Amino acid sequence: MSQHLRLGVNIDHVATIRNARGGVHPDPVRAAHLAVRAGADGITAHLREDRRHISDDDIERLVSGVPAPINLEMAPTEEMLALALRHRPHAVCIVPERREERTTEGGIDAVAHYDRLAPIVRRLVEADIAVALFVEARPLQVKAAHMLGARAVELHTGAYCAADGENKRRVELKHIVDAADLAVSLGLDCHAGHGLSYETVGPIAAIHPIVELNIGHFLIGEAIFTGLEVSIARMRAVMDAWRMPTSASPLDAPPADPSPPDPAPADPAPMAAPEPSAS
Repeated sequence: MSQHLRLGVNIDHVATIRNARGGVHPDPVRAAHLAVRAGADGITAHLREDRRHISDDDIERLVSGVPAPINLEMAPTEEMLALALRHRPHAVCIVPERREERTTEGGIDAVAHYDRLAPIVRRLVEADIAVALFVEARPLQVKAAHMLGARAVELHTGAYCAADGENKRRVELKHIVDAADLAVSLGLDCHAGHGLSYETVGPIAAIHPIVELNIGHFLIGEAIFTGLEVSIARMRAVMDAWRMPTSASPLDAPPADPSPPDPAPADPAPMAAPEPSAS
């Protein structure tokens, strides 16, 4: 297993901010270049059916102009399949999608939707595009992804991140550990993502069968306060610190947070006294 844990930075919500007002600023492709410079190993973008953030033009510019692998998240539809085959990203991650949801709410049910997914996965594989399925950390979902011919699974970490209390979080983490072990035993690459932050990423990074994390919303939010390159570099540092070789289980007590404290805000410069008015 590779010691290096890849970081895919999702730039969807740079486009969300752009689209809130219209126009071209801020540009998610510019954010992708900054992310690569800050330590991202790849760029993830979700082209939704309603185009609420990433646009078709964004995907074209990402694939043609960013010097890093592009991971296209997409719903399993004929429209999205055609777009993937036209743009040929390095990888595709198939995700569930509902128009009314704010963000992806869980993994795709690869068991219930097996017949729908099979021809889409097959055509992507035939086009030499690496295919992952975004699934819940459950054995039947991982096994279905393998049977479909996917190269990887991306385990949904949302329930783990949102778990209320240490015991519930440990239960969810155990599901992820077990699913990652199963994925690797079946010959699948194992990725993970959704809801990860500086506080929650460590135990996931410590699961050595997992070789890639995809993180977006948190990093874009932190960038408002620290800048995009700083937020990504700090995430990279936390991931790397937890990835150090160890015989300890990720279910054991965590190491100290290796990331530096946030700098204290500078005191504002005093306002100059107004010039006395001429009488």
